[in-house]
Amino acid sequence: MTTLFDPTRARLKGRAAQSNPAVRFDRFVAESVDDGWGRDDELPLVRTKVSIETPRSVISRNTSPDLSFDRSINPYRGCEHGCIYCYARPSHAFLGLSAGLDFETNLIARPDAPALLEQELRNPRYVPAMIGIGTNTDPYQPIEKEHEIMRGILQVLARFNHPVGIVTKGTMIERDIDILAPMAAKGLVRVGISITTLDNKTSRAMEPRVPLPATRLRTIRRLTDAGIPVRVMVSPVVPALTDHELEAILTAAKAAGAVAASSTVLRLPREVSGLFQDWLAESFPDRAARIMARVRELHGGRDYDPDFGTRMTGQGKWADLMRQRVSLTTRKLGLDRRLPALRSDLFEVPPQAGDQLSLF
Repeated sequence: MTTLFDPTRARLKGRAAQSNPAVRFDRFVAESVDDGWGRDDELPLVRTKVSIETPRSVISRNTSPDLSFDRSINPYRGCEHGCIYCYARPSHAFLGLSAGLDFETNLIARPDAPALLEQELRNPRYVPAMIGIGTNTDPYQPIEKEHEIMRGILQVLARFNHPVGIVTKGTMIERDIDILAPMAAKGLVRVGISITTLDNKTSRAMEPRVPLPATRLRTIRRLTDAGIPVRVMVSPVVPALTDHELEAILTAAKAAGAVAASSTVLRLPREVSGLFQDWLAESFPDRAARIMARVRELHGGRDYDPDFGTRMTGQGKWADLMRQRVSLTTRKLGLDRRLPALRSDLFEVPPQAGDQLSLF
């Protein structure tokens, strides 16, 4: 059973999901019904709501063999960018919220994150290593303009000379070049900018509140001009929809200054599969069946393969072909380079008020 919002397009302007699938941990669900009065004009526009959370800690740990880092920070839960394919959508269920419209509209901000981060970094037992930010939800989604949590986190990391890797689609990262450029000069930061398509119409449908592709390319240029190394991330590649753009995206990113590249295929965990298929049926009905057939081919006949090692790359002939195309194009463009590891040896706990200064 599904909790449905008003399906009128005007009431869901700028949203990718058109429904709220039931929260998988809930025993009961509610369903909207037509009461027969025909007063849809009184239904409110679905707007973004932001709640405040004070976590006990902000550094999350992982042991995934698919990831190159073991810790991350999420300034926000949920993401206003609203990418229909986002693999992080199911994480909203742990808050008692839906992976659908709730994920895009009921957001959680963590304004105490910078202060909590500083406490954790000051722990004598803390051992520094790269922190990933933006690996679940985007730290530069629109609400960052008001809350500035990401900026506060970067200020803490800069004071401690702590390495950080950032993934984003948000051009608001340009605001923080004044922090990122000095960190990059020390070998403490790298940025990944995700570009899924160069077509504005496709981008606006899949990623309704993400800056347009050309804007993201300009962000790559501004970051690299400031000395900040940028990897273009062609992720996810959607078969039969965006896969034909792979070489064009890589070429455009190289021209914009990207120094490295990576790519992953579409994955649809848990509720994301149903949301994506509903979106396909409405946005691209002429190719919906073909896209899903290719997705299942990539994942061993299933909508999603959760196995480490294959969930991001896929399997089969089409996956092999994509890897060959990525390898050939990145090699040709010089984007196949392995970036040097970020430095952890510069980490230093700065003195705070009341500390006794060293005599040496």
